[in-house]
Amino acid sequence: MNLLNSTFGIHAQALRIRGQRLEVLAQNIANADTPSYKARDIDFKSALGQAQSLQEKAITTTRVGHIRHSEAASESSLMYRVPFNTAFDGNTVEMSVEQAQYGKAAADYQATLQFLEDDISGVRKALRGD
Repeated sequence: MNLLNSTFGIHAQALRIRGQRLEVLAQNIANADTPSYKARDIDFKSALGQAQSLQEKAITTTRVGHIRHSEAASESSLMYRVPFNTAFDGNTVEMSVEQAQYGKAAADYQATLQFLEDDISGVRKALRGD
């Protein structure tokens, strides 16, 4: 597994966190009409830093039945968004902001995915001897 981690570097962790951020933003958009719903977002830098420190301190399991540490974004990287305009029902989701953030997050996800595809292509070429 260390070979794959060193080959793909930070991109695999970044892709996972970017995917989680897309899910959080999609939840915000889905709950735009829910009274008292508070819009949330993931602090990407904080979540990636935590993922790197966990990888460095990774505990290896010695038996199949051992429980591994969860790789989900921790609560410290999940934050509430401060709205520009407050809604009367207490909902802090602003559709224009959420849609813009989702579009930017989707482009970031695609860029990270492209980096991973380039790394995989390099491994394939090395295995084929090209």
